Amino acid sequence: MQRRIGVHVSIAGGIDKGLERAKELGCTTVQIFSHNPRGWGLGNRQEEEIVRFMALKKSYDIAPVFIHTSYLINLATSRQELLRKSIAMVIEELNIADQIDAEFVVLHTGSAAGDDPGTARGRAIEALKQIAAAGTWKARLLLENTAGERGDVTSRIHDLAGILQQVPRGLIAGICLDTCHAFSAGYDICTAKGLDVLAREISAHCGRDALRLIHLNDAKKPLGSGVDRHEHIGEGMIGKKSFSRFVNHPFFSRIPLILETPKMTADDDLRNLGTVRALIGKG
Repeated sequence: MQRRIGVHVSIAGGIDKGLERAKELGCTTVQIFSHNPRGWGLGNRQEEEIVRFMALKKSYDIAPVFIHTSYLINLATSRQELLRKSIAMVIEELNIADQIDAEFVVLHTGSAAGDDPGTARGRAIEALKQIAAAGTWKARLLLENTAGERGDVTSRIHDLAGILQQVPRGLIAGICLDTCHAFSAGYDICTAKGLDVLAREISAHCGRDALRLIHLNDAKKPLGSGVDRHEHIGEGMIGKKSFSRFVNHPFFSRIPLILETPKMTADDDLRNLGTVRALIGKG
């Protein structure tokens, strides 16, 4: 099957416009926000744009569709009002995903914000259990690794696995691996040995089939920096040679790729997609 490659696109003008933008870029998969990711308001999705989104998804053969959740969500917080709003928002993201026939919802579980990371992860697990008890959805969650910034509770694969193993089956499909985050958290994906170590760690802790999406991003900062700053593919600290090895590695070679690289000009997405397409099969 053809490798599914896409980018995170804007839904300005309507959720269906996101698929039009993806098609123009030659994407075969796509990621969107379902609403403003920096606000709690969901806005109103018109029936017409939802119907058109589903029609375009089928006619363009763009799949899977990934919704990235709001940046405000923090299931690990000790603040009860924020936790309540976060749980409600995840449920609404899943509802929207089912409305538009999106397959997955990508989630950062949250931050410890000065608390013990294990305690914070425990809160995230309990929150996810509440979400699982609130309903059932066709769409399923993917837990994304984080960059090791202060307060991060899911920068290590075994931390993600600990959440996966304690939440009822059916809500979470697996994990999303962000290459910039992994590198920033100390995973040396620039070497063949480091890449093998990461692959074995995912397989051992989460399961071979748990990896459902790769956010393919270069990193502005060095290995283990704990700083989440994305860079154009091949122009950062990971580099083109390492990405060539990564995208062609047997463990990672069939996983859909979504680029979240900088968008400073209208041509940036096309340029980054072209770079990645040229690397596939060249490793």
